[in-house]
Amino acid sequence: MIAIDLPDEAATGALAARLAAVARPGDVIALKGELGAGKTSFARAFIRALGGTGEVPSPSFTLVQVYELAAATVWHFDGYRLRDPEEAWELGIEDAFADGISLIEWPEQFGALLPARRLEVALALGATASARRAVIDAPGDWAGRIAGLAAET
Repeated sequence: MIAIDLPDEAATGALAARLAAVARPGDVIALKGELGAGKTSFARAFIRALGGTGEVPSPSFTLVQVYELAAATVWHFDGYRLRDPEEAWELGIEDAFADGISLIEWPEQFGALLPARRLEVALALGATASARRAVIDAPGDWAGRIAGLAAET
């Protein structure tokens, strides 16, 4: 586990950009945290770091937004409104997991469909209104890909 204090939204964006730089198709990044913890801001910065230039809306109501970017297709899921994990099949989750980079807000709503080999980023409110604390669980090859992350952000 890596814990990183993020003093402002720019620092959260820098963390997202660093992770985007090492992400590759087939990766799943689970974004955990309460409402307002910065999950969507993180996802926006991640998508922009991979070349997304348009609007990056929250997928709270659409449940998924897909971004065809030069580096990879990024699937941005929001599980907050899922009533049952099985509903994720209708969102194209198997295509996302096979060929895209998946950013998943409220990953606990996906239950057993969430792959074990995933990067988990838990965001929590910090000491000030714009500060956050990120706790990152990096299993498998993720650990090597993000080695030195705490020192870089």
